[in-house]
Amino acid sequence: MPPGRRLVRLLALVPLLCAPATGCGAPAADTTGPAVREAVAEWAAAPPARPAGVPFEGWSYEVTSVRRDGARAFARATLRYRLAGYDSAAADAPREVELVRGGADGWRVAADRPAPGAPPQLWDQGAVTVVRGAHALVLGVGRDRGTLAGIAAEADRAVPAVGAAWPRPWAGRVVVLAPATLDAMAALLGRPADAYRGLGAVTTGRVGAGPAPADRVVINPEGYASLSEAGRDVVLTHETTHVATRAATTATTPLWLSEGFADWAAYRAGGRTPAEAAPELARAVRRGDLPGALPADGDFAFGGDPEALARSYEGAWLACRLIAAKWGDAALVRLYEEAGRAPLPTALDETLGVDRAELTRAWREALREELG
Repeated sequence: MPPGRRLVRLLALVPLLCAPATGCGAPAADTTGPAVREAVAEWAAAPPARPAGVPFEGWSYEVTSVRRDGARAFARATLRYRLAGYDSAAADAPREVELVRGGADGWRVAADRPAPGAPPQLWDQGAVTVVRGAHALVLGVGRDRGTLAGIAAEADRAVPAVGAAWPRPWAGRVVVLAPATLDAMAALLGRPADAYRGLGAVTTGRVGAGPAPADRVVINPEGYASLSEAGRDVVLTHETTHVATRAATTATTPLWLSEGFADWAAYRAGGRTPAEAAPELARAVRRGDLPGALPADGDFAFGGDPEALARSYEGAWLACRLIAAKWGDAALVRLYEEAGRAPLPTALDETLGVDRAELTRAWREALREELG
């Protein structure tokens, strides 16, 4: 058969090869993604792993991607939830939901865990015990109820103290997480344990995240247990101040002001003298090592010289204490608010009528008088 005819005959057979109902065009649509999303949504309405007793509301998973591996599928999702009566904004967490093919039943959720590289939630670490105070919700894992009740009582004292120092609208309540160990605390925060060794607690939350971010105070069980009752009150008041001021705190707020204000709120009702509350800085001043400038943001980084870090916190507190004493408590609050909206030189000029150099000179003189 001539080549030309052979080609014509072969082309004529092509429609016959495409005869089956599935056709020779695009393959059948993959329904895995929509089916997995539907299965996750149905499961999220009442997941068996949700901790009992925790006042969740608005619990939902937003699936962002789906990967199928044979009879299994893996959905990357963002978990969003609020704690009823405590959160005005949603907390969120990256999760990975694993599903298995269930025959005629379609996809079924088999596991829910932190997304690769994401920190766990407290309930990922074990059974959660819930203790409520007048102003606090304490969630603990591996901690006895008596210990958690003590933390709730201390948080209940902290909230009114913060309200007196920060007379601006805020939730007036706080959520405290109490993990079992320092390593567990560090895992919740996604950082090495050494970053928190020796600390009593830290606060989570994104600055400028909205009018009422879902902040959490996270207890370091080792550091917190080593504190006196007065020390625990100071720590929780300091951290709760960060919760109260979060909406006014932005990337422009200098750390000496945010950390100093939190310590000012924690110490203002106590009777401790500057030398008692700032021992490291007092020792430095007495040996002639008077700081030349207000602490820089980098001076508050953990993991370095603990004595230098202590001097930074103490110096920041004494700067805020000076501002409150010289210009008034209300001026300090206004400075905090303005520093979150404008550069510090502008904020200082508009609230105190001084520049940074004048404030620094007054601060250094106060250090000489009170610590020398």
